[in-house]
Amino acid sequence: MNRWMEIADRALNGEELTDKEALSILTCPDDEILVLMHSAFQVRKHYYGRKVKLNMIMNAKSGFCPENCGYCSQSSISDAPIDSYRFVSKETILAGAKRASELNVGTYCIVASGRGPTNKEISHVVDAVKEIKSTYGLKICACLGLLKPEQASRLKEAGVDRYNHNVNTSETHHDSITTSHSYTDRVNTVETVKASGISPCSGVIVGMKETKEDVISMARQLKLLDADSIPVNFLHAIDGTPLEGVNELTPMYCLKVLALFRFINPSKEIRISGGREVNLRSLQPLGLYAANSIFVGDYLTTAGQAETMDHRMLMDLGFEVETVEEMKESLKNPC
Repeated sequence: MNRWMEIADRALNGEELTDKEALSILTCPDDEILVLMHSAFQVRKHYYGRKVKLNMIMNAKSGFCPENCGYCSQSSISDAPIDSYRFVSKETILAGAKRASELNVGTYCIVASGRGPTNKEISHVVDAVKEIKSTYGLKICACLGLLKPEQASRLKEAGVDRYNHNVNTSETHHDSITTSHSYTDRVNTVETVKASGISPCSGVIVGMKETKEDVISMARQLKLLDADSIPVNFLHAIDGTPLEGVNELTPMYCLKVLALFRFINPSKEIRISGGREVNLRSLQPLGLYAANSIFVGDYLTTAGQAETMDHRMLMDLGFEVETVEEMKESLKNPC
């Protein structure tokens, strides 16, 4: 048995990877990449078969953010030319939900820039979520920033199924990326979400000058947090941000990162997220042998791949899109 299959078997048995094994995945020789992805697929297939979960973003509020996150075009220190606007109308949010339903998207993500939501913004989201639930029955993920317990309770009561708040990077690398909030602030929001009964979604951005040890630390932290869904973003450096021009990633390395996250978090939803088109490029399909979820359509301030191309990619792979009915059943068992 090859070493990658041995790691896959151990992951399926609930055994922890050593730091040496984790590092060996990120430094896997390129000519072993197909064996590595095959091994990661054995773990992915055990929990998810050939199903793929589809997610779509509604950028409900753009720009005007006081935070200083170095990767973000919406931050207070960014000079990137983006569209900035306050919270969109409920009708606009509902129109996005309609489009998601038409594309057989199971999870509709309502995202807003800012440090955290005001109570008025929470009320706006609550009203929209209630109507989306009654009309389309979609799974709803909210991503609104740092959250207070009472706000989390209101979102839960309205029908929000999942809340996203990424740790983004490792604790040791955090201050190199942002100083306007702490790593602990991010972890506390994930814990607040869990305490409210909402399924926690938390992920990372790879390619921000972190070390391979940082990447391993990120995967382990998300295991400790018990995040049900883990979006793995690959930096799409935007002109006008402090990380402008950073281009450290290769398609092969991105595949190794996805395999690592699958082995360390074997039962969790691993989602290939922002930057997959520009970093994985022609190797995007291979990523789904480790990951079981993708975003379709555009991201926050960058364009994604055309929805028709995403569906074609899944069909060519012989993968199946998780239906809304299957998604509803999975809500009873988040993992």
